[in-house]
Amino acid sequence: MKTEVRLKKFKYKVAAFYNFSSIIDHEILLIKEELTHLATKQEIKGTILLAYEGVNGTVCGTENAIVQFIETLEKLLKVSEINVKYSWTEKQAFRRFKARKKKEIVTIGIKKVNPSKSVGKYIKAGEWNEFLEDPSNVVIDTRNEYEIKIGNFKGALNPHTSSFREFPAWVQKHLKPLIEENPSLKIGMYCTGGIRCEKATSFLIEEGFSDVYHLEGGILKYLEDVSAEKSLWNGECFVFDQRVSLDHDLLPGSHRMCHACGLPISPEDLKKPTYIKGLQCEACVDKFTDSDRARFAERQRQIDEIMKRLPENSIWPSS
Repeated sequence: MKTEVRLKKFKYKVAAFYNFSSIIDHEILLIKEELTHLATKQEIKGTILLAYEGVNGTVCGTENAIVQFIETLEKLLKVSEINVKYSWTEKQAFRRFKARKKKEIVTIGIKKVNPSKSVGKYIKAGEWNEFLEDPSNVVIDTRNEYEIKIGNFKGALNPHTSSFREFPAWVQKHLKPLIEENPSLKIGMYCTGGIRCEKATSFLIEEGFSDVYHLEGGILKYLEDVSAEKSLWNGECFVFDQRVSLDHDLLPGSHRMCHACGLPISPEDLKKPTYIKGLQCEACVDKFTDSDRARFAERQRQIDEIMKRLPENSIWPSS
């Protein structure tokens, strides 16, 4: 496991968390107000999604502030513990705090899916390698294409989705025929922090699949618990904040973000002739109009000015 002493040299602690449990409307509003008040007071930034099915979010602040935030959230949810993973960063990972009420905390678009009712079997991070290397298992990456591109477990199936909403259609078209031909296969799934693969297992169970498993705590827990020497993880892990990606030590990685399309950019992408700082990258070179580019150019100019005057104000990538 990563040593807390070594990581504590970084000023900010990041908590990525979720909890599937029923929350009624007036409680959602109360939780939203309490967390917003606490975040403002403690200078915590990040994003929280609240829905009838639970809570999902990532926040960043000082260690004491994050401890208080998680303890407060657990009290508001009336649970003894939530699923949370921690990492560290030298700068603030978010630019503001947002708490939003949503229909789902992770959108699959199917009402009957209820992770509070049923989910697949958890696999601990320390047992994931054995499951991954077993030929009688099929492992599925439930993340998006752009996430998988910068890091993955070798041999895992890539559904080639651009959003989690597309996962059920992929299951119908590709996974069902595969399991019908190979009924003895066990199905294992993983994602960044565990929430998408957990909801995916609930969906598969509703669809009649059996022997469904998922990596508990996701990639983040795996990187925390499994040493680099024993790791089967390749590349970096995409995260939905200004750090863009994390390396195996759960520290900010080498990827940057394209300010035009929001997709990750590798060090190699930065060297391509199609890349223009703040205006376009290889992935979006043909996606925007001249007027869009003009807006992007003005935004980049403002970003550059802010970073020049206040270099510690944000962890906005320099891409």
